[in-house]
Amino acid sequence: MGLARPAAAPDDAPPPGRDAPGAARRRGGTTLKSPQNVEVYIVDDTFILRWNRSNPSIRNVTFSAYYQTLGNDTWLKLPGCQSVANTTCDFSSLKLNVYDKVKLRIRAEEGNNTSPWHNIDSFTLFEKAQIGPPKVHLEAEDKTIIINISLPGARDSVMWALDSSSFTYSLDIWKNSSSGERRTETVYSRDKIYNLSPETTYCLKVKARLLPRKNGIYSPVYCIKTPVANKLPPPENIRLDSKNNIFVLRWDYPYGSVKWGHARPNVTFQAQWLYAYLKKIPGDSSGKWKQIPGCKNVHTTQCVFLQNTFRKGIYLIRVQASDGNTTSVWSKEEKFDAQLQITLLPPVITMKSTNDVSLRVYISAPEESENKPVNQNFPLIYEIVFWENTSNAERKIREKKTDFTFSKLKPLTEYCVKARALIEDDKWNKSSGFSDTVCEKTKPGNTSRTWLIAGICAAIFSIPVVIYVVKLLLRCISYVFFPSSKPPSTIDEYFSEPPLWNLLLLTSEEQTERCFIIENTNTISAVEETNQTDEDHKKYSSQTSQDSGNYSNEDESGGSKFSEELLQQESE
Repeated sequence: MGLARPAAAPDDAPPPGRDAPGAARRRGGTTLKSPQNVEVYIVDDTFILRWNRSNPSIRNVTFSAYYQTLGNDTWLKLPGCQSVANTTCDFSSLKLNVYDKVKLRIRAEEGNNTSPWHNIDSFTLFEKAQIGPPKVHLEAEDKTIIINISLPGARDSVMWALDSSSFTYSLDIWKNSSSGERRTETVYSRDKIYNLSPETTYCLKVKARLLPRKNGIYSPVYCIKTPVANKLPPPENIRLDSKNNIFVLRWDYPYGSVKWGHARPNVTFQAQWLYAYLKKIPGDSSGKWKQIPGCKNVHTTQCVFLQNTFRKGIYLIRVQASDGNTTSVWSKEEKFDAQLQITLLPPVITMKSTNDVSLRVYISAPEESENKPVNQNFPLIYEIVFWENTSNAERKIREKKTDFTFSKLKPLTEYCVKARALIEDDKWNKSSGFSDTVCEKTKPGNTSRTWLIAGICAAIFSIPVVIYVVKLLLRCISYVFFPSSKPPSTIDEYFSEPPLWNLLLLTSEEQTERCFIIENTNTISAVEETNQTDEDHKKYSSQTSQDSGNYSNEDESGGSKFSEELLQQESE
């Protein structure tokens, strides 16, 4: 981005802030002093270094300047500023990046005598640059003036190469015959000035601005005369309204029916749109206007089109009237922001209950007739109103997410929710209506489940206790109301086999008891016991025989023999 490097400073050049050899040398009783009031003056791509003489009385004094870039310790000669007799020099031929830091220094010279250096703190060329006066071209049309503004600087300007689309222009305009009434407008590089009087001379001047800090220099004054008014005037008061998912474009045209005593029943209208940013790009944008669907050859002072014709952004709209082959000039271009005009529709709410006594809320955008989300192009915030259905106490929150949860709620309780969409910006606020109210009941949750599990466990552990109690109660009832016939315990001792005991109880034979008179009671007891045993065995054999149809008396006779033998032994 530069030319060949200029020659370096001579070897005897002192470092910044120190005097050169002979600097303190006097000539005619005076000391050669450094230049004063040194400043860098940059307008567009013109770089000027200017200063004042410190010794006006000394003749043949010249001045030389040097520069140094960041990261380079070598001082180089500043082109156009070597041995200059004047108090200014032009170093526009210096080819540097306008955003790089640079240092300058300058000194006075007279033969071999030199003054101390005057140093200028580091700066960038862009920081020092001012915006020069732009060139302006004017055209008159009906009650308007078309203005074309050229970019500041040369065609191949290096200084403003990155800012060509960032310039705005401030315009002062006044009637040539008026000395005090002026108005100021902000215009694009190619724009129109409206609401002027026909056949009137207007004068104006323009300056460029580069936000946030740079204000340019005013251009020279330009003057032009407006022509006779057009027979067919343009529409006025253009405005755009929104309703649901459509835009309604309206305008005023009081001359649609009668003008100057003549009926105009055949007047039609058409509307066009343009991206507003195209106005900032230098050049003619007249061929970039587009027709608005449904707004061509309209006989009414309004037309309707879908909101999805315009996505997020800033647009310009204009309307033109036609009557046969006669057309009006275009109306004043109206700017509108699609976000400001858009109608936000209420969101759609879905709510589901979760197992942890919480409610999960889902928010979705409404659908257009073409099944496309209306609000998908805008950063939305949702305001949610939440309350218990049996209470009037409302809880409001704001969420950017479309999926969130209300936790720590009451189990088995019905809650309701509704929401609306919001667009909040530094410039404007907009909101939709509230959605339909959605209600949902919470689940029992872990607490109820815990109690249920505890109850089940308690029931399981209590079953044996209940069975034992019931069994004990049945035993008591059976003992009281259904006593069992049970033989004496003395008999029960001699029956070791439970089946014999059961059969004996079931026998129907009449039991007889044999008695013997024996003097020895001990013997009698033994005999009785023996006899009792034999008797019982006899009964059992007899029962068995009865069951089989046959029985025998062998046991009975055997028992008698056994008794007799006992008696004999006792008597002996």
